[in-house]
Amino acid sequence: MMRCNPCDGSKCLATQASPCVAKPAEAPIFDERFVDPLKAGKAGSCGEFDRLDDLSGLISHVDSGLKSPVDNKAVKMLVVPPEVIQGLTERAFVEIMHFLRTEHLAQLRKILDDPEASNNDRFVAMQLLKNACVASGKILPGCQDTGTAIVLGKRGNRIFSEKDEAAIAKGVYNAYVKSKFRYSQMSPVTMFEEVSTKCNLPAQIELYSKEGASYDFLFIAKGGGSANKTFLYQQTKAVLNPKVLLEFLMEQIKTIGTSACPPYHLAVVIGGLSAEMTLKTVKLASCKYLDGLPTEGTNFGTAFRDLQLEQQLLENTRTLGIGAQFGGKYFCHDVRVVRLPRHGASCPIGIGVSCSADRQIMAKIDESGVYIERLEHDPAQFLPNIEETDGTQEVHVNLDAGIKKVLEQIRQYPIKQRVLLSGTVIVARDIAHARLSQILDETGDLPAYVKEYPIYYAGPAKKPDGFVSGSFGPTTAGRMDSYAAKFMEKGASLITLAKGNRSRAFANACKKYKGIYLGSVGGPAALIAKDCITSVEVIDFPDLGMEAVHKITVKDFPAFVVVDAQGNDFYQEWCG
Repeated sequence: MMRCNPCDGSKCLATQASPCVAKPAEAPIFDERFVDPLKAGKAGSCGEFDRLDDLSGLISHVDSGLKSPVDNKAVKMLVVPPEVIQGLTERAFVEIMHFLRTEHLAQLRKILDDPEASNNDRFVAMQLLKNACVASGKILPGCQDTGTAIVLGKRGNRIFSEKDEAAIAKGVYNAYVKSKFRYSQMSPVTMFEEVSTKCNLPAQIELYSKEGASYDFLFIAKGGGSANKTFLYQQTKAVLNPKVLLEFLMEQIKTIGTSACPPYHLAVVIGGLSAEMTLKTVKLASCKYLDGLPTEGTNFGTAFRDLQLEQQLLENTRTLGIGAQFGGKYFCHDVRVVRLPRHGASCPIGIGVSCSADRQIMAKIDESGVYIERLEHDPAQFLPNIEETDGTQEVHVNLDAGIKKVLEQIRQYPIKQRVLLSGTVIVARDIAHARLSQILDETGDLPAYVKEYPIYYAGPAKKPDGFVSGSFGPTTAGRMDSYAAKFMEKGASLITLAKGNRSRAFANACKKYKGIYLGSVGGPAALIAKDCITSVEVIDFPDLGMEAVHKITVKDFPAFVVVDAQGNDFYQEWCG
């Protein structure tokens, strides 16, 4: 058999001292440590689990009649009926909509106790802790964006179960339909036309196999704001230099901005055998699912955490000045950095976050029963004993005084000024803005309501019985930037209220038309519904469901001046 000569057609420069680089290296002996780079870190260190006795009573053991090809022993199977998987899934998603991990709540309390935290850091942390207390009542979900349901499962080869995907999907369906959760999933009818699925299905379900008699799950509710802040950068070996890598990462991290509701759990992944492996590892790391990874590499492609770089990035984020949404130290709670193996010609880098709605929960089924991770059901323990005083002077604004007077009042305030809004607000988000834009194109004008009142970019969750509103926090402001100049020119949307940073074009429109952008704290949707909203009615586009135009009345709704009428932008220094 002829062998290809890699030097064919060129002069060979090899010498005895410098042998030909084309000579293949001797392959190592096969080692099972090559099999799964992430194996050592799976399941993380996620605290305690509670046994679900009702579901545990439904599993059983049977003799399969088979013998193990390894040790020739009889193989017993653990039978898991579909109703167990369905019930576990439903319970998991209800749990994560109302409760958070103890560690996350402790990190919020740490902000209150840190003398280096800014007044705005403390204000945001206090709002988020109060919100957790409201959500724990199991009426209002913690965030109005109850997210895409994502389920990762690993089924042991001695688990006998059928129609697992259908059981998981039905559990997701039950959780969203029975509870006051928002439906966010859109089904494409054509390339450009979509309809709501009206049940938040489909879910993203990924099931894998493993050895043993256990079934492990990770349930995630991923909101659009944090999902949109997931990034992939295709780099090369050149970035693998301490100074270059740190500079590159910080340049990208500061562009994340605040629209995904910090403080963040930041995840950075360096390397990956494919782009999808990199991004999936970002998601798992942001969920603390890979916390158990080793902290040193091997010759076998083993993934590991770089604790030194984690700490360095965390310290650097605290000097950015962005803080917990409105200036300060706490842009991030923590950072996870995972190093993966890579193809020699590629170096993918992934960056992503888990936001203030840090919603994930682990569960497992084994021979002893069905278990679910214990979340914190008493968030009130993390509240300070006395009312905080942060030294910031709040200003009350009566929105029913007329748009001209309201504009005159707010235009005199500098960026970062905190205001408490009371009165009438119009609620409109993506699809409503598209329709309003179409109306403007067709008629040359806009409805009076977008000229007479501030516009709040939001979409409510379903309203529980006995409540004025469902969870009703802000959505990301930047998605509506393309409409700003067009609407402001007609005297509309001169005051907008949402979360996160805006574009330079938006700030220029504010300068030209003397508009104002007020930033609302992203995250405490349940608290806003309970304490700030006194009435809600649909006034236009009722067919859009949660995307319809609403008129609401608010009382002492907290916000900050982020872009003023001179085009000064609080986030400009960091976000460009």
